[in-house]
Amino acid sequence: MPRLHVIKPEEAIGSAKEIYGEVTKRMGKVVNIFQGMANSPAALRAYLAMSAALSEGELSPQDREAIYLAVSESNGCQYCVSAHSILGKRAGMTDQSVLAARRFHSTDGRQQALLTFIRKVIDTKGYVTDDDLAAVRRSGYSDGQIVEAIGYIALATYSNFFNHVHDTKIDFPIAQAL
Repeated sequence: MPRLHVIKPEEAIGSAKEIYGEVTKRMGKVVNIFQGMANSPAALRAYLAMSAALSEGELSPQDREAIYLAVSESNGCQYCVSAHSILGKRAGMTDQSVLAARRFHSTDGRQQALLTFIRKVIDTKGYVTDDDLAAVRRSGYSDGQIVEAIGYIALATYSNFFNHVHDTKIDFPIAQAL
C-alpha cells in the first residue's frame, strides 16, 4: 500500500496537472510511480528530464534497458524490474536477454563488458580501476557512453529508492522472480 499521498490524474492541479498532460500524451497514462513522485512536481520533472536527456544519448535502447534492469534487480525494485522488463522487450530485447540483464549478463560480448562495468561501478561506489575503464572501452564504448551509463545507474537508483520508500503499487505485469 502506498506510503505517500497518491495524486490521481483527476486530482492533479498546477504543475502536476501540466506534467500529467505531457506524460499522458507520451505514454497514454500516468503510471503509479509518477502519481507518487508528483507530490513534488520538481522531483517528478527532474526524473522525467533526466530520462529524456539520457534517451537522446549514444547508448542503444537495449543497452539503456539492460542497465536499468541490472541496477533495479540489484536494488531489489520489483516495480522497476517489472516496468523495464516490458520496456526492454519494446526496445528489442528477448525474454531471455531481459532475464540475463537482471543478472548482469548478456550473450552479446560488447553488452556483457558494459554490464560488468556497471556492476563494478555499483560495487565500488564508482571507484573503478583503470583496467575496468580500459575493458569497457576495448569493447567499443566511448567515454560519452560510459558517462551515460553512470547516468542510468543514478536514474534507476533514484526510481528504485523512491519506490521502496513509497511502496509503489505495480501497474505492469509483474516480472518473474529470478
